Amino acid sequence: MIATPRPVGDLLREWRQRRRVSQLDLALEAEISPKHVSFIESGRAQPSREMILRLAEHLDVPLRERNALLHAGGFAPMFAERSLDDPALASARAAVDLVLKAHEPFPALAVDRHWSLMAANSAVGFLLEGVDPSLLAPPTNVLRVSLHPKGLGPRIANFVEWRAHVLDRLRRQVDVTNDGVLMDLLHELREYPVPVDADATPHPRSDYAGVVIPFKLRLAGGVLAFFGTTTVFGTPVDITLSELAVEAFFPADEATAHALRRMVS
Repeated sequence: MIATPRPVGDLLREWRQRRRVSQLDLALEAEISPKHVSFIESGRAQPSREMILRLAEHLDVPLRERNALLHAGGFAPMFAERSLDDPALASARAAVDLVLKAHEPFPALAVDRHWSLMAANSAVGFLLEGVDPSLLAPPTNVLRVSLHPKGLGPRIANFVEWRAHVLDRLRRQVDVTNDGVLMDLLHELREYPVPVDADATPHPRSDYAGVVIPFKLRLAGGVLAFFGTTTVFGTPVDITLSELAVEAFFPADEATAHALRRMVS
């Protein structure tokens, strides 16, 4: 059986509802009449290419899905998807490598939309010691590595707290993208067992001013504590770049900073 493509109006209505935006609000933002929005969603009006892109912009639809909207409307895709090794992305790849290298001796890595590892600096390797090789085989999924019982899970000192943070972040990403692969990953991570020695009590956050959730990892020399930041490209028009993120970890205390400098040097 051949699946019938969904009408563009159905897809636009789905994105509008996912963003919790009314037809009136979308019409005001896009500077068109609410009646026209209603006609597009019901199929009584066929939107132009420019109108599809305008509505998608105001609904913050990911570039990959904007291509799907254009296809459903009978138009050619607008946004290219290149490999990060493509010569056209050489400057962007160089920028990513520069950020990763400059962040040493602290760990930083680049991931795609499914949290597959794209690149990492040398400090990341020290944190992955002892992880089962099967989890590190490409494509390496960093969220799977972080919570898996054969990954970093048993070594995370605040596992319950960190697990809740990871699942909440992934859940919000699913809400934004409606990505089936991320949905499956979320279900998988939820099924991982909690280490028997995990501390289920909330960790006091006074040491971190109550504004960040630390990532605490046990190593041979003690517990290292980090807080993370995420960097994305500001104005991408390529799907690969729009879905690329650099996850950088900073030491949450001086002991962690000193230990990382010693290990990397």
